[in-house]
Amino acid sequence: PMQILSYLDGMAKVEETDLKPRVGFLYPVLTHNISVFINATREHDSGQYMCTVNVVDDVTSTGKNIGVINLTVLVPPATPTCQLHGDPTVGANVTLSCTSKKGKPLPAYQWQRTAPTLQVFFPPAHGK
Repeated sequence: PMQILSYLDGMAKVEETDLKPRVGFLYPVLTHNISVFINATREHDSGQYMCTVNVVDDVTSTGKNIGVINLTVLVPPATPTCQLHGDPTVGANVTLSCTSKKGKPLPAYQWQRTAPTLQVFFPPAHGK
């Protein structure tokens, strides 16, 4: 575990991590609500966060003074990149590929076939 924030002897201290400019206590610590905020969350902020509360010289709360929460930062899928591989003629094989470079949880893909575009052919005009 890496400490990111502490309150000792009346002083709040934010450790030197990439969270430093984005994390802090939501309320004054003396209100006994030790909620923490993380601004501008990033995908790599995901993880398990542990809160430990210790009272000086208190040996009765050992093991009961830890709270754990899991944070999963959701990431919308990136715009998919789609390609056609092969020769799209009658009797040929083609591969349709589609990928999205990011998304958390992993994006689910679904293919649907829509009606083909109508192609209108005009017969050759006969001159008079």
